[in-house]
Amino acid sequence: MQWTKVLGLGLGAAALLGLGIILGHFAIPKKANSPAPQDLDLEILETVMEQLDAHRIRENLRELSREPHLASSPRDEDLVQLLLQRWKDPESGLDSAEASTYEVLLSFPSQEQPNVVDIVGPTGGIIHSCHRTEENVTGEQGGPDVVQPYAAYAPSGTPQGLLVYANRGAEEDFKELQTQGIKLEGTIALTRYGGVGRGAKAVNAAKHGIAGVLVYTDPADINDGLSSPDETFPNSWYLPPSGVERGSYYEYFGDPLTPYLPAVPSSFRVDLANVSGFPPIPTQPIVCALGCPVNVSVYNRLELRNSSNVLGIIRGAVEPDRYVLYGNHRDSWVHGAVDPSSGTAILLELSRVLGTLLKKGTWRPRRSIVFASWGAEEFGLIGSTEFTEEFFNKLQERTVAYINVDISVFANATLRVQGTPPVQSVVFSATKEIRSPGPGDLSIYDNWIRYFNRSSPVYGLVPSLGSLGAGSDYAPFIHFLGISSMDIAYTYDRSKTSARIYPTYHTAFDTFDYVDKFLDPGFSSHQAVARTAGSVILRLSDSFFLPLKVSDYSETLRSFLQAAQQDLGALLEQHSISLGPLVTAVEKFEAEAAALGQRISTLQKGSPDPLQVRMLNDQLMLLERTFLNPRAFPEERYYSHVLWAPRTGSVVTFPGLSNACSRARDTASGSEAWAEVQRQLSIVVTALESAAATLRPVADL
Repeated sequence: MQWTKVLGLGLGAAALLGLGIILGHFAIPKKANSPAPQDLDLEILETVMEQLDAHRIRENLRELSREPHLASSPRDEDLVQLLLQRWKDPESGLDSAEASTYEVLLSFPSQEQPNVVDIVGPTGGIIHSCHRTEENVTGEQGGPDVVQPYAAYAPSGTPQGLLVYANRGAEEDFKELQTQGIKLEGTIALTRYGGVGRGAKAVNAAKHGIAGVLVYTDPADINDGLSSPDETFPNSWYLPPSGVERGSYYEYFGDPLTPYLPAVPSSFRVDLANVSGFPPIPTQPIVCALGCPVNVSVYNRLELRNSSNVLGIIRGAVEPDRYVLYGNHRDSWVHGAVDPSSGTAILLELSRVLGTLLKKGTWRPRRSIVFASWGAEEFGLIGSTEFTEEFFNKLQERTVAYINVDISVFANATLRVQGTPPVQSVVFSATKEIRSPGPGDLSIYDNWIRYFNRSSPVYGLVPSLGSLGAGSDYAPFIHFLGISSMDIAYTYDRSKTSARIYPTYHTAFDTFDYVDKFLDPGFSSHQAVARTAGSVILRLSDSFFLPLKVSDYSETLRSFLQAAQQDLGALLEQHSISLGPLVTAVEKFEAEAAALGQRISTLQKGSPDPLQVRMLNDQLMLLERTFLNPRAFPEERYYSHVLWAPRTGSVVTFPGLSNACSRARDTASGSEAWAEVQRQLSIVVTALESAAATLRPVADL
């Protein structure tokens, strides 16, 4: 019939048209930024490892440390423009880059009235004045942009009094002096760096009526007992006799005037008279030997300054709403070749290599990668904290992990990583595939395990991962936002040095030549850190399943529980407090973490639905958030992670429980102190049960 012929012709034409469309689809060249593969591409990973260039890192460092770049200084702003230029480069740039500015409260010494420390004779005359600046041994310590050594945020004042040596300035040091019958009222305390935080030295001193504090770097803490100044920089890595460590003495982090709010024009600012966390008495770092009495004149001033963060973004192809953050601060006290420019030099090289692949169209990550250069870190982690305050909800909902590389190379012996337990597996996987610098054919992992190791009941002998305190920009991400975080660096062989930190830390001797000649000649350790960080970034941004192993938290929880049982159990029983609920909560977590790991393993063997994978990945990503309780530690600003808050108690267990038991130990049952012990125990139990619930199948409410 005629209609059947017409129908047949129509179907044939449709089939030919469809075939043409299909053939045409595969014949048309793909756009440069086509979607990334579904999983980590090992060829791309190998390409990145090969292209990370030690010479380029060296040249980055030379430029970054060429001049002092104190936060908010003209040179600091020049580096903002350098980063923007690199990240907008048409051949090696990122998808986008921008700078955001915050108006924050910083502290500087007066240029008109320099801070001075004088030794006063019996008649009141000045016998000797301490040096105000460091010796200009390389021509880089005497420029106009080299800030005088000072204690940032210390108040102005001119106290005079007898000098009392107070060791590290810890509370027990001052109590020991009182025990010895030494009068502290109105004296000047001489303390050395280390032991407690900078600001805590002044706070502890003020409690005992001390009028002022001087802080010095003990050569025994950094110079391994050298006997001759000729053995110091520029002849070795050790600190010259005139070296003085600068630093912030602010006890909290973030802008002092806008706690928990971003330092933007619309935010409420605390009245300066009500700001807390500043040293209560004049404080000054010094270098010279002193007699008695001493006159201290501090003329620091507070100023509102603009400080910038710089963000560079590579947009994810499949999950653009999941962020892998990689950051380092930009500001330094002087030239800052090690701190922080060694980290920024790697940041620029990593972004160059990934940006080049991006511009060529050969790669785009599954998830978004955000590179960050934070401002004003040295004054109290200000740039990173303001960023987390401004984008709190967005970051909590979408951030997979935060990778921090601040001082990338302390020395050239071995890798050192600090982080939360779930990041352990991705760091181990990365370092097993990268060759360690130096002779031999060891991987970074195998070299690392020689220097820092622990015995794991699950894995046997493994490298030990340090915990995260508040020493760099990871602090607001882990403590405030509950984001799985890590800090990566190369460091020294602790069996060969007693150095508290690298010797020229925060001094005018932290220069390019110092790094080039003594810390990392050839920059192979910088390259090793770049490769480690680069591999971790790619594994987190490209892997189908997030390489975060939540079951590794079980070891930490079990060790905390055992410490509580062994060291606090009997004491708690005396006050009718049972650890039973805590035991049950840890066991619940262990079971749910193991079950989640099994579900992931099963799905990896098949062809899982993308939505299933997304739900599982969200469980892995959000686990860290479940340990947050913003009301757990009201006395600790920004600290809300119940596993990693500051621990002042001696028992290495859950910090809130350890601290509360330490305070309650000598009080009677029924006291407020023992009620706080019960509260802290409940906080931990609730957090662990919440964590276990988060790991269950999402349909199981």
